[in-house]
Amino acid sequence: MALKNKVIVTCAVTGSIHTPSMSPHLPVTADEIAEAAIGAVEAGAAVVHLHARDPQTGAPDQSPERFEPFLKVIKQRCDCVVNITTGGAATMTVQERLEPVARFKPEVASLNMGSMNFGLYPMLDRFNDLKHDWEHDYLAGSRDRIFKNTFADIEMILTTCAQNGTRFEIECYDIGHLYTLAHFVDRGLVKPPFFVQSVFGILGGIGGHPEDIAHMKRTADRLFGDDYKWSVLGAGRNQMKIAAIAASMGGHVRVGLEDSLWIGPKQLAKSNAEQVSKVRRIIEELGLEVATPAEARDILQLKGADRVNF
Repeated sequence: MALKNKVIVTCAVTGSIHTPSMSPHLPVTADEIAEAAIGAVEAGAAVVHLHARDPQTGAPDQSPERFEPFLKVIKQRCDCVVNITTGGAATMTVQERLEPVARFKPEVASLNMGSMNFGLYPMLDRFNDLKHDWEHDYLAGSRDRIFKNTFADIEMILTTCAQNGTRFEIECYDIGHLYTLAHFVDRGLVKPPFFVQSVFGILGGIGGHPEDIAHMKRTADRLFGDDYKWSVLGAGRNQMKIAAIAASMGGHVRVGLEDSLWIGPKQLAKSNAEQVSKVRRIIEELGLEVATPAEARDILQLKGADRVNF
């Protein structure tokens, strides 16, 4: 019963959506990513969601060699739950995106539950002083790029990780993604409790209106009943508003510079920890408590940090 009052805070520390020219505070190198993750945990995050980048250009890089240095440092210095992306970037093949999770066998891995348009190109209207050649093409290319996650892709990721004990952060960007999850549940490829991360405000997915949040929650309740744990993330300026709404509805929350570069109107967040601290204040003002890593493991029924491969 005590865990019902606990809110799991996930921090997505760098991602692949934003580019280094957008904020001087975006972690790029292995040292920066490790320090950002550890700072987020010290501020109250129980889970850190991790991508890797080329340390010279800041471009998304899904090679296991980029992950290994910061994974080891994070594990040595704190007891958080490590969540490794299988999303990588939309420019990568599913085989490339899966490789770090297959090698390192984390407690949690993210899994996007469908192919979709993923529009980053409007950012070019706000950020026109880009330092690296790849940034413009990467953002502009999203106008005509599909983030590919077919039924076959999803099945391959699930079956590859089936013996590793890795549980998935099931990222659902629209209502249809919940039904895709239900399909794989019916086939026995995903076991409860499902960790459903509802994503709001990405161009190509569901919006960030309170009715969108309620609709996502109602649909997940109907499909999965008590078999799932619900978390949310809001993109950009929607981040804290959506976190507050979801926490008040009994959900868990995700923040971090992957999802938003901001801490307030026209004010860049100086760190991931700053966002975690802010969402923690919101949670505690609602009369709730942030979950510790141990409590998050209990809530999500995770295998434990002693059974990862890093």
